[in-house]
Amino acid sequence: MAETLEPAEWEFWDTWMRAQRLVLRELDQGLQRACGISKAEFSVLVRLRRPMRVGELADALDWEKSRVSHLLTRMENRGLVRRIEDGATGRRTGIELTGEGRRTAERATLAHGGNIRRLVLDELTPEQAAGIRSWSEHLIERIEPG
Repeated sequence: MAETLEPAEWEFWDTWMRAQRLVLRELDQGLQRACGISKAEFSVLVRLRRPMRVGELADALDWEKSRVSHLLTRMENRGLVRRIEDGATGRRTGIELTGEGRRTAERATLAHGGNIRRLVLDELTPEQAAGIRSWSEHLIERIEPG
């Protein structure tokens, strides 16, 4: 396997990366417009279907615990989440959605799903979608086995 990429391979890579950036930007802006939240906040809201410890949430998101803690503080100040005591230690190490957080998560899920459909899914044939899914699954298995 060659160490350097051919010009056509670089062109493919650049196109794929640009497409990803544009889709992610549009999805993020859609969440901002529809619900006033960022993609990071959306990620937290949809993970918190049940109360979790902060470390468990960080693991689920594959983020550093400090990043999660800072974001949770901002979200707590906005009334989307609340910290709860862990029964074993009595420390405020858990986190759960507030009523407003639950309503925001529901609205955001609908808005985000609609944007995913509009920007990506409606433009794919079933064959293209199957090919992209297969290729993505293959990449995941190669990069993140088990």
